[in-house]
Amino acid sequence: MNDILNVLGAIPWWGWILIVLALIAIRDIFFQKKHIIIHNFPVVGHLRYFFESFGPEIRQYFVANNREELPFNRIERGWVYASSKNENNYEGFGTDRDIYSHQHLFINNAMFPFKIEDNHPNSEDNSFLPCAKVIGQFHKRKKPYRPASVINISAMSYGSLSARAIESMNKGVAMCGAYHNTGEGGLSPYHKNGGDVVFHFGTGYFGVRDDDGNFSMEKMIKLVEDHPYVRAIEVKLSQGAKPGKGGVLPGSKISKEIAEIRNVEMGKDVLSPPNHSAFSTISEMVDFIESIADATGLPVGIKAAIGKLDQWKELAQIMKNENRGPDFITIDGGEGGTGAAPPSFADHVSLPWVYGFKEVYMMFQDYGLEKDIVFIGSGKLGFPGKAAMAFAMGVDCINVAREAMLSIGCIQAKVCHNNTCPTGIATQNKWLQRGINIPLKAERLAQYFKTFRKEFLEITHAAGYEHPCQFTMDDIEMNVDDHHLMQEIDTTFGYSKTPVAFINMQTLKDCLHLGGHYNSKN
Repeated sequence: MNDILNVLGAIPWWGWILIVLALIAIRDIFFQKKHIIIHNFPVVGHLRYFFESFGPEIRQYFVANNREELPFNRIERGWVYASSKNENNYEGFGTDRDIYSHQHLFINNAMFPFKIEDNHPNSEDNSFLPCAKVIGQFHKRKKPYRPASVINISAMSYGSLSARAIESMNKGVAMCGAYHNTGEGGLSPYHKNGGDVVFHFGTGYFGVRDDDGNFSMEKMIKLVEDHPYVRAIEVKLSQGAKPGKGGVLPGSKISKEIAEIRNVEMGKDVLSPPNHSAFSTISEMVDFIESIADATGLPVGIKAAIGKLDQWKELAQIMKNENRGPDFITIDGGEGGTGAAPPSFADHVSLPWVYGFKEVYMMFQDYGLEKDIVFIGSGKLGFPGKAAMAFAMGVDCINVAREAMLSIGCIQAKVCHNNTCPTGIATQNKWLQRGINIPLKAERLAQYFKTFRKEFLEITHAAGYEHPCQFTMDDIEMNVDDHHLMQEIDTTFGYSKTPVAFINMQTLKDCLHLGGHYNSKN
């Protein structure tokens, strides 16, 4: 034994390196059968996979320019980061965007901007910007709701996001008067920190399901009675990431807490099917919506990504003939979002937001319903310029998901589906979550929303208006092609937005149905 130890001890350090490399080479050539590169180029072939593992980070930080990354380029991310920290988010020396590029937007400013008088609500709060419409007012719901912010958090559930991320967002919306959509994972303890809540559910009916996985009206009524900060209910028909596709929540990911929140069994896979079990036709869906509204008194809406339009036309006909149906419609863009999805779905299924919204708005406009419905847009609209276009097209509010995540520290690592999010936002890993400073991140989300509303108001005033609901399609122009270098978006999209009833900002501030604790403050 001593002789063996003496021989091993006589081997120099570089000799050990050669021995290890030789063992790796033997394994690569004779034993591993998966990778051709490693088999044909033993040892060296591993470098290929090593460099590939952090290729996205190299491209993001050193290779890609400021404007070419997707889904959000460096300029967009930088604006959200600076806005959330209340830092300088200006640009110097002019824009570096190609303003002659296809689909570039131009907002037509007025010769004389809108003037804010001394007693105007925005002279006291330069970010006060509530929705111009009251959700549920047309259908005379018992508890109508005017969102106190035109920008709000889109559907992201506890489970897809971490507990600390959800809590940060809810505390943030409480600070700035916005609402927080729960996503389809149910109403968690982390949604109960003072912010207005829109309760959202899909085909799994998490949080309002019975033991067989079907919708339970009894549980819905109790949820609303026990949680008065739930101001509206949203039924998910589909989402932009994977419209028409269900999902499976593996039993291994179901903790005791998640099982209690979602009303599911621990350790057992839970299926969210593509279709609802509570209804299967448009008429049945309208009955379902009305039954929830009658039982809870809350406004009820639907969320969907847009594809075929036949059933949307049927919905419009029923709403016109029977004066029943959803109080709001959330149009999700087919660009995808925080939900993980196969590339075939994310790349090809459902229309991008601008095309999908155009089709639905025009259809409801043909039936004379556009004034009665609150339209909510969701699809990379969390920037004032894009929001101006959305409001000119007919949107009343916007929901943001990834932009909200950026405001609390997301770095666009694109590993949301792997449970390895390095910022702790889109993971259930307790160690990674520990880095989220909840009070700080809540302040940053609130500051992002306030900065967004402030700049959006400044753009609105520059166009000569008091509220962005007054934007018309003549106010926005878009680069189209070489034959028509620029045209107003009513020509581009083939319709004109119906004017929204608006008196002044003070009227919105005095509204009894205004959310966000403004009434209690005043």
